[in-house]
Amino acid sequence: MKFLWKNFYGIVLCIAIGAVALFVSSYIHWGAVATAIILGIIVGNAIKLNDIFKGGITFCEKHILSLAIALMGVKLNFLILEKLGLKSILLVVCAILVTISTAIILGRIFKISKTFALLLGIGNGVCGSSAIAATEQIIGADEEEVGLSIAVVNFFGALGIFIIPVVAKVVCNFSDFNSGILAGNTLQAVGQVVAAGFSISDVAGETATIIKMTRILMLLPIVFTLIFVFSKKDNGGENQTKRAKVPLFIIGFVLFSLLPTFHLIGEQQVEIIGKISHYLLIIAMSGIGLKITIKSMMKNGKSALIIGALIFLVQIIFTSCAIAIFY
Repeated sequence: MKFLWKNFYGIVLCIAIGAVALFVSSYIHWGAVATAIILGIIVGNAIKLNDIFKGGITFCEKHILSLAIALMGVKLNFLILEKLGLKSILLVVCAILVTISTAIILGRIFKISKTFALLLGIGNGVCGSSAIAATEQIIGADEEEVGLSIAVVNFFGALGIFIIPVVAKVVCNFSDFNSGILAGNTLQAVGQVVAAGFSISDVAGETATIIKMTRILMLLPIVFTLIFVFSKKDNGGENQTKRAKVPLFIIGFVLFSLLPTFHLIGEQQVEIIGKISHYLLIIAMSGIGLKITIKSMMKNGKSALIIGALIFLVQIIFTSCAIAIFY
């Protein structure tokens, strides 16, 4: 009863913001996760919230987020790799490495934190909001960095729905198949990829979706790489067992990823768990948004937009050149 009283109002507020975000996002290509963060920022800065909300907000942005990430693993079906040739898999891996490296280099140039640069790179390179949510606790990013990186990544992803088809068909004169590769390998959210790909043709849409699913699969090796790098950095003087400690939500993430890969559950169950994960992620992001101040966002906002634009441009150029040379 004490737990319920301590967290009830904050949880209800996060759920309410998440519900509004779902409704609003159904009319735009922004995405419910990014919308939830933005609405949370608006509410948190427009209204001085009573202390009675704080416990529930913290519960959502920490514990609900961890549960959402664990369940998110069900979206990873490694059998999708069978549908791609080695050439396309290598293209996806190389594009992710180029994107993250570009973000780190630009972060140094514009003097933003390494964690912030990594979030922008991982969000653009892998799978947008989900990748940022899955890695932010591992690298120790703060709420402002998480909120701003998700907003920037989704902003350029939404623009990309209209830009990528023009680049593919008008600028590069790609076939439908190659246009699908470009869309799948550059846009961030699955919805953005589907919208851009199928606006070109069914072939482009199907190809883009498979490429995008392959990028999502890359989240797992990236997560474990970050765990190793950042735990080693934090615990350099301690033993190897301590350095290699894996967060509980990542263990859940891996276990849930095994379910569809080994056909332990059906497609309907995968769909249900995936939706639950998505809704929990929206609620968690509402909590993160409520903790972000406009003042803190303005500090890095301009740099983040410039870096986000340059990262997206590098993604498009790299993938377009690779397609032109190897396909």
